[in-house]
Amino acid sequence: MQRDAMLTQLGYAPNEALLTQLEKIEENTNGYEKIKKHIMDLHDHLKVDNSFVAMSNTNNYFKIKIESPSPEVAKEAHEKVKRFSDKYKVKVNKLENKETYYILGFNN
Repeated sequence: MQRDAMLTQLGYAPNEALLTQLEKIEENTNGYEKIKKHIMDLHDHLKVDNSFVAMSNTNNYFKIKIESPSPEVAKEAHEKVKRFSDKYKVKVNKLENKETYYILGFNN
């Protein structure tokens, strides 16, 4: 998938700064080529839970934001993240006291 297409699918309007940020995330994410399609699939699956995958503004990683309005829907979103991590062997790091995860990369 081309970087422009990936940014668009994540809801960004591609520009040079975002393309550079995405390139840094790709370089920083272990095994990125193996998991990028799964990251996009996760993004699509999380939309129904008012959650999403985005680029972190503070670290060169993708982040998963759980913004579900109800505890039940949030729980479902967290379960989707866990299934994604287990099934595709993707290491994620949940931030303490936040509904946010970082996608660190392929966990071989």
